[in-house]
Amino acid sequence: MFAWKINILGAKFMKKETDNVRLTQLASAAGCGAKIGPKVLAEVVGKLPKFTDPMLLVGPETSDDAAVYKINDELAMIHTVDFFPPVVDDPYMYGQIAAANALSDVYAMGGVPKLALNVVAFPNCLGPEVLEEILRGGADKVMEAGAVLAGGHTINDKEPKYGLCVTGFVHPDKMWKNYGAEAGDILILTKPLGCGILNTAIKAEMASREEIERVQKVMAKLNKYAAEIALKYTIHSCTDVTGFSLAGHSLEMAKGSHKTLIIQTEKLPIIEGVEEYAQMGLIPEGAYRNRDFAGSEVRSEIKELWMEDLVFDPQTSGGLLLAVPPEEADALTEEQVRKACHCAMDAGADFVKTSTGFLTGFDAHGATPEIIKVMQEEVGDKCKVKGSGCIRTREHFLQLIDMGIDRMGVGYRSVPVVLDLDR
Repeated sequence: MFAWKINILGAKFMKKETDNVRLTQLASAAGCGAKIGPKVLAEVVGKLPKFTDPMLLVGPETSDDAAVYKINDELAMIHTVDFFPPVVDDPYMYGQIAAANALSDVYAMGGVPKLALNVVAFPNCLGPEVLEEILRGGADKVMEAGAVLAGGHTINDKEPKYGLCVTGFVHPDKMWKNYGAEAGDILILTKPLGCGILNTAIKAEMASREEIERVQKVMAKLNKYAAEIALKYTIHSCTDVTGFSLAGHSLEMAKGSHKTLIIQTEKLPIIEGVEEYAQMGLIPEGAYRNRDFAGSEVRSEIKELWMEDLVFDPQTSGGLLLAVPPEEADALTEEQVRKACHCAMDAGADFVKTSTGFLTGFDAHGATPEIIKVMQEEVGDKCKVKGSGCIRTREHFLQLIDMGIDRMGVGYRSVPVVLDLDR
């Protein structure tokens, strides 16, 4: 992008100051990976005075996502603060991601954000145009959340840092906590994993433009939309997956609920491109801190080292981890699929596909006839449907064709089978 500048000597092109900024080069750590390690934090917080107030419904004792204070029998206030150094170079995108991350704590409690304040540390070496773009990105996310941005606080610092102090509301009897999961619950993760690994690859200047855009889109996505769907169902426990990793935040849920959580890593959603970088050893430092803290209480049967690294990978503005009764999990995921179809159509997509959208209650996953039917019902003639995943028999292949599917993705090992080429 270029801006026009007119002076008395005539017109000339001037590059915007923000175009030359490499925010990540000014930071010693990136995003939620900059958090103090959970081991140190637990030791320090554990020594602080204990505050008691009958109206304080959620405090620091449970390592929950935010504090909750009861106003009356119908209303409770959710209060949180979150900020971090740049995880991307683009100031506007940085502002969006940091704001989405801070707002997520309210969504993780089942609440609605209402008021936000900027928290800013900014070096003198950067111009006001950079700060303006950071704040604009944050403001746009606050506006998308339906909340109000009402000022904030700024200081000079060697490294840029940005985030929000957020206040939200929830009914005292309907708030979600990071404990309360019950035996038999299904775990649902609303965003794919791997942004810590991908951001490490980006800082090493190894990631492609497509990969950069992909991970930034994931981080900037508000958890608002997943939370709005989940509010219609029974949520026994919820947390958002951020700097302490899937393993760390799952451990908090497990210990608080006095349960053992079983995570089937083969079903985890993963950002495209993460596996390659993880196998190369591009693992952020925060992953090792997370492993050191949680490793003794996490039993792993993972054969691939890269997948184990992924489980401890610190996430920035990660998804919600929901513990849902099994009888409601299928309905919730079906509604997510329906919502995703409409989002895809609103964005002008030509196709919707099944790779990460499946109903959990069926023996086969991926392109099941059940989920293809759901997607076809939602898109009608406005969009085409691609089936992908677990198409491994000729019968399944022909069944989807009979349903009028527009395109299919079939693994190379399954192609001879579904096309009957072995005869």
